[in-house]
Amino acid sequence: QVQLVESGGGLVQAGGSLRLSCAASGRTSSTMAWFRQAPGKEREFVAAINWYDAITYSDFVKGRFTCSKDNAKNTVYLQMNSLKPEDTAVYYCTGGSRVTVSPRCYDYWGQGTQVTVSS
Repeated sequence: QVQLVESGGGLVQAGGSLRLSCAASGRTSSTMAWFRQAPGKEREFVAAINWYDAITYSDFVKGRFTCSKDNAKNTVYLQMNSLKPEDTAVYYCTGGSRVTVSPRCYDYWGQGTQVTVSS
């Protein structure tokens, strides 16, 4: 059906930046979102962007992360600035019909990309 491929993760020092990309193939949903999951923790909402470019952020990343998309390239981005060690997690791209913080409400997922922030 739909395939999502995340890229751009890596190892950075605290205060550094990374830009994650999510390349989509096939028929995508009207809402694209980013979640993250650290070891031993539940998958948590990071940011979402809908078809008319309205963006929703989690409180703990607001002011540091920026979500955007390029419709011509079928790609969603997550610019991550001022990274903290607690941002360390696997970051996943997903798609669905509406913005929600529940990962169970999204239709399909990428395989994730690892982000590690050292102190």
